[in-house]
Amino acid sequence: MRIAYLEDDPDQARLSQRWLEDAGHQVTCFKTGRELVRVLRSESFDLLILDWMVPDMSGIEVLDWTRSHYDWNIPVLFCSQRGSEEDIVRALESGADDYMEKPLSQRELVARVGALQRRMLLGRSNSQSLEFAPYTIDLANRTISLNGQVIDLTQKEYDLAVFLFKNLGRAISRGHILDTVWGMSPDLNTRTVDTHISRLRKKLQLGNDTGWILTSIYQHGYRLDQIDRPTATVPASPDQTAQQDSR
Repeated sequence: MRIAYLEDDPDQARLSQRWLEDAGHQVTCFKTGRELVRVLRSESFDLLILDWMVPDMSGIEVLDWTRSHYDWNIPVLFCSQRGSEEDIVRALESGADDYMEKPLSQRELVARVGALQRRMLLGRSNSQSLEFAPYTIDLANRTISLNGQVIDLTQKEYDLAVFLFKNLGRAISRGHILDTVWGMSPDLNTRTVDTHISRLRKKLQLGNDTGWILTSIYQHGYRLDQIDRPTATVPASPDQTAQQDSR
């Protein structure tokens, strides 16, 4: 997962970052709450880990901002020295998904992050195909069909489309897309994402006719949403017309 970690103790931050990266996650550390909020305005993550007592903007204030302005669905794990029942209840009622009291242990931290990751995936099908009518994603054969017809996609276009469909309604940053679809590469830039998005819109025929829209978010990235297609108007029968004319 792509994790944003708010922790002002540099030794604790480095240690926890190493534990999580050894477990296969990508971790970006932040020393202050305002620094994290600033980055969240232009970047997206799969998980936030927040310390409560940090400079200039507390972890609970960052949580409140996240749930109000950023993403209600993103998992949030609190890691704090504050371990009273009142503090834990306040964090959970404010929208945190889990709470750990310091000092942290490697096995428990990795396990709790893994549990949150599994919870994210619960709503996603484990079958070999995903249905987003009128699209069908065949995971086994790595193809996407529109109304039963396979769309000609490159492998990167397919990976990008699957990533967007699995994150419906989420604002995903260009950097997040690059990390997930292309991996870490110094030779790539965000223009690569924009080019592939443009091609994908055309190939998938995204718009009112298919009921899906891929929106560009200024200075951030993209969001895929399902839209309500207009309901067709059924013409009145001759008998109904005659009845209306006679009134």
